[in-house]
Amino acid sequence: MAQNKGDKKIATKALIASLIGSSIEWYDYFLYGTIAALIFSKLYFPSGDPVVGLMLAYTSFALPFFIRPLGGVIFSHIGDKIGRKKTLVMTLSLMGGATVLIGLLPTYEAIGIWAPILLIALRLIQGLGIGGEWGGALLLATEYAPPKNRGFFGSIPQMGVTIGLLLGTLSISFMTLLPNAQFEAWGWRVPFILSALLVFIGLWIRGGIDETPAFKEAKESGNISKVPLIDTFKYHWKEVLIAVGAKVVETAPFYIFGTFIISYATGTLGFERSSTLNAVTIATLVTTIMIPFMGKLSDKVGRKPLYIGGTVAMILFAFPYFYLLSLDSVLWLTVATIIGLGIIWAPITAVLGTMFSEIFSTSVRYTGVTVGYQLGAAIAGGTAPLIATALLSAYNNSFVPVALYIIAAAIISLIAVSFTRETRPIDTDGKPQSKAM
Repeated sequence: MAQNKGDKKIATKALIASLIGSSIEWYDYFLYGTIAALIFSKLYFPSGDPVVGLMLAYTSFALPFFIRPLGGVIFSHIGDKIGRKKTLVMTLSLMGGATVLIGLLPTYEAIGIWAPILLIALRLIQGLGIGGEWGGALLLATEYAPPKNRGFFGSIPQMGVTIGLLLGTLSISFMTLLPNAQFEAWGWRVPFILSALLVFIGLWIRGGIDETPAFKEAKESGNISKVPLIDTFKYHWKEVLIAVGAKVVETAPFYIFGTFIISYATGTLGFERSSTLNAVTIATLVTTIMIPFMGKLSDKVGRKPLYIGGTVAMILFAFPYFYLLSLDSVLWLTVATIIGLGIIWAPITAVLGTMFSEIFSTSVRYTGVTVGYQLGAAIAGGTAPLIATALLSAYNNSFVPVALYIIAAAIISLIAVSFTRETRPIDTDGKPQSKAM
């Protein structure tokens, strides 16, 4: 069905609200990952062994990934019961408050053991917030999307992931221009505290949109699940498993290319911190530009071909990636990061959300996409830097086990996606044309 100008304007407004809110949430979330590698191991997890301190910091980074499914269950239940909009306001407020408090938190030297305890508590609160954010932002976009542009609309919230990482990396890069003593004393705190302003902007934008048409239609027809989580696992357990498996290759390499690389390049390979951050920043900018193009392409060729193509490329690039890093050149460090994070990862993440949203019914869609996504993130995302660091330590800084880890993640996802249906271009009635594989 053709959309009138009013519908298109509302859909565009919802798309912008989805993107901006998602970007702010992920900015808050990724600040921690970058600072964990640079600061937290020193100020909140002091240890005589630098590797132990770093692994403790990465453990605190990984913990929220295991509480994200809980946040997803809580907020997706609310989202499937009372609506997507109200839930997104809650998650953004929760995330923003925790982020600002991290920026104000005293160090271990000032308050002792309470410093890491409170830091972990605030990080867990962040996990609750982001656990409910992604599914809501995705559905805000796809449930407002014109039928023939669902892939494009579904890719836009995924840009929030890279924009958030980009903003976080840029803010830290800017603050690292300070003398090292000042950066460690107070400079790292500024991006966390400034999050309060971004959250205010995000809440103002999200407050100006209405509930999604799909949810309003479901509510009017009485197609609202009493207990979405139970219905999801009762009627959509297969889809949940597919989503969990498909998420693995999207999340594990991302945290290798975007987070682990910071400590690996600076600590093991001897690169300057600014060079490493710049490489991640450039690669993130490239993938941010590519994601909407990949989403648009999926509306023409389908989600599955793009996803499989990106996953196979990830397998082929695992060893060349680390080889390029080993050349001890800032140029090849940047090229390797651009190829991995900027190009290969883009088609995988661009279609992931739309692919998930198309396999769950409206009544449990928020719960289904969120639980699958967050379980996959818990299993393969937050643990990636920790596992990679442990593998380096266990195998005398050899990158071979880490490359094999990336390949294993990709193979798991290829197996999972083999059980999905091929999504073909949208027909004139706006219904996906599919066939069983």
